[in-house]
Amino acid sequence: MISVALIGPDGAGKSSISQLLEQESMSAPIRRVYMGVNLQASGLMLPTTRMALALKRARGRHSDMVAPSVPFTSTTRGLGRRAVKACGQTVRMLMWMAEEWFRQLVALHHRRRGAIVVFDRHFYADYYHFDVAGDRRSLTSRVHGYVLENLYPKPDLVICLDAPGRILFERKHEASPDWLEARRQQYLQLVDAFPEFVVVDADRPLDVVTRDVANVVNEYVEKRRR
Repeated sequence: MISVALIGPDGAGKSSISQLLEQESMSAPIRRVYMGVNLQASGLMLPTTRMALALKRARGRHSDMVAPSVPFTSTTRGLGRRAVKACGQTVRMLMWMAEEWFRQLVALHHRRRGAIVVFDRHFYADYYHFDVAGDRRSLTSRVHGYVLENLYPKPDLVICLDAPGRILFERKHEASPDWLEARRQQYLQLVDAFPEFVVVDADRPLDVVTRDVANVVNEYVEKRRR
């Protein structure tokens, strides 16, 4: 079947709507796959990633495995220490890319079984302005961006859940209204990065937005079938 990515800033309703779509009248069964950087929000994870996160927690460190998205700069003195830190970033990036491909393989499995795969977020959209089109990128960031741009499969349909930054802030009180508005504009700029890109007004009741998203997906499926 097809893959659909729900993108947008925090508070746009991606996770809630991807869950509610399972209750809508759809053209095929829905299978949800979390494609965001917060691994704690997903039970879908490689065993090696689980082990790495467990080790970090045991050492009292923040349990994330996010691919580096800023140039490597270090105040650590000594070539050896800087090299060790750079190697650590490279290993973390490779583990993260393995996690990205693992989730893509899971999505492919569901699609081959006739399901509509709904991505809660998408790595290409989330990293685009940092690793694909960013001005100041480290070597690991450039490699990651190249893979996302040229090798990583893109979704068939992208639905951008759009709402003003101040509304998004009121929903979750994370980041700031200005930051969320800037992030909103970045997602809207992705209209030229995907062949099928639809903007849905997310500044409405959740059930209304969910029905609109379901209609967009069903119409796209019908168009593909013709």
